Amino acid sequence: MQTASGLIPKIMRDILNDIEKWIDTGETIALATVIQTWGSSPRKVGSHMAFTLSGKITGSVSGGCVENAVIEAGYQVLKTNQPQLLHFGVADETAWEVGLACGGSIDIFVNVLNQEVFHHLKSIYSNETSAIHVTMIAGSDKLLGKEIIITEDKKVFGSLGNEWDEQVLNLAMESLSSRRVMLNEDVEVFIFMIQPSPTLIIVGGVHIAIALVSLAKTLGYQTILIDPRKAWGNVERFPDVDSIIQAWVDEAFAKININSSAAIAVLTHDPKIDDPAIKLALNSSAFYVGALGSKTTNAKRNQRLLADGVSESQINKIHAPIGLDIGAQNPEEIALAIMSEIVKSFRKQNQVEVKNEAKSLTSSLLS
Repeated sequence: MQTASGLIPKIMRDILNDIEKWIDTGETIALATVIQTWGSSPRKVGSHMAFTLSGKITGSVSGGCVENAVIEAGYQVLKTNQPQLLHFGVADETAWEVGLACGGSIDIFVNVLNQEVFHHLKSIYSNETSAIHVTMIAGSDKLLGKEIIITEDKKVFGSLGNEWDEQVLNLAMESLSSRRVMLNEDVEVFIFMIQPSPTLIIVGGVHIAIALVSLAKTLGYQTILIDPRKAWGNVERFPDVDSIIQAWVDEAFAKININSSAAIAVLTHDPKIDDPAIKLALNSSAFYVGALGSKTTNAKRNQRLLADGVSESQINKIHAPIGLDIGAQNPEEIALAIMSEIVKSFRKQNQVEVKNEAKSLTSSLLS
């Protein structure tokens, strides 16, 4: 099975690994972060690019051309130890050259990498946990570039300065997404909400699962396939899945960190596999639990689960028959119906989760 750290999105994983190697060899490193975009942009807010004075580069902040300008500014940042906030505007007639299909602009903050902050962030990404990362992007030379991290277990690393910390924590409580905030006319911060990567756990290597893995990966989900039957769950059938666990569900689930960004789709039609998988899923923090089968099949399964100690309220959380009703008739359409329902559930849950988590963190820290 692929390790937990292997579930970090590939781009982020490569950046973290490269930076760690550079730190070990004593490199001086700059980190560029996309903090805001307008119009069409090939890289979203929070995207990173790191580079060194010796010319090593990892990651990306745009479609191509602005990287050179960012690196040139970054070399100056590394030499002077003064961060820079960069703005790149792209006119429609030149947009295609840098990957901004409809024109637009990008703001990028370039800072000297803080190694202590980096190690905290790497742990957060590797453990698939949530956190709030705040960076001072405008202010006096003394403040510029300062960072603070608030983890989901209510720990705070760093400080923006005693006069700003409480105000920033209050702002974090109100944030539903990453954003820039002016603290006064001269001081600005970038609040970055770190959430675990959305993960789809599929129980059963049936034909529908092949299409489901492909579509889930297209949408940016990490994918895990569980099936104790080697003929069904193997690399030949699923060459693109991130992880395959050939074990019974109790053993397989024990190997996975199932958090609030995980969806679980149970597809085998075999009660020996489906029933214990659903029971375990309902007792996890997964935001979505769906089960394949007709209304009759699901009614019979619900009776078995009730007899096995599952409550009515838990059964009501099961999406069954699985997927939105779009009249799907083939595996690809069924996969589309399932992913549509998962995305709908994730977006609805994610807004509530981020707000509640931020409130919990900040109220505890400020009490």
